[in-house]
Amino acid sequence: MLSLPNILTLSRILAVPFLVFLLWWPDWELGYLMAFGLYSLAGITDYFDGYLARSSGTVSKLGQFLDPIADKIMIAAVILVLTAQGVLRGPYVGDMHVIAGLIILVREIAVSGLREFLGGLQVSVPVTKLAKWKTTCQILALGSLILGHGLPDWNMMIGDIEANVPHTVGLTTLWGAAILTLMTGWGYLRVGLKHMD
Repeated sequence: MLSLPNILTLSRILAVPFLVFLLWWPDWELGYLMAFGLYSLAGITDYFDGYLARSSGTVSKLGQFLDPIADKIMIAAVILVLTAQGVLRGPYVGDMHVIAGLIILVREIAVSGLREFLGGLQVSVPVTKLAKWKTTCQILALGSLILGHGLPDWNMMIGDIEANVPHTVGLTTLWGAAILTLMTGWGYLRVGLKHMD
C-alpha cells in the first residue's frame, strides 16, 4: 500500500507545516530561501510520484486519493501564509493581488465538492491538459513569490517603479493561474450541470 510514489505524495503533505514555519516571518530572508528549496523539492516529488506510479504499474487508489489532496493542501497553505504576511502586494494595485489567490482557493473548494457529488453518481471528471497548465502556473507563481522575498535585492525598473524580478514574475503568473482557474472551473461546472436536476 505504501509504495514509493505514495511515500513521495505523503512527504509533500508532511512538508507543509515546515513550509508554513519557514514562511511565517517575512523579514527572515534565509527562511524564505529555505522555503523555496523545500517548495521546489515538493514540486519535483509532485512530478515523480505520478511518473513512478505509471511507469512501474503501481497506480493505487490511495495514490489517486492523496495526490490531488497533497497539491491542494500545499497550494492553499502557501497562498494563505503569503497573504497573511503581506507578500501578495505589488505595484499599481497593492493588495488586489489577493483576489487572484482567492479565485484559486474558491475554485479548488468548488471543484472538490463537484468531484465528490459526481463521484456519488459514478461520473468521473478527468483532469484536462488545461488544468495541468493551471497547476504548473500556480506552482511557478508561488515559487517565484517565495524566491522574491528571499532575494529582496534582485530588482529592476518598470517605468518609475523599482520592482523585484521574481516577485513580479510571481504576481503576473498568479493572475495567469487565476484566469486558467476560472476557465477550467467553468469546464468542470458544465460537466457537473449536465448531471444535476
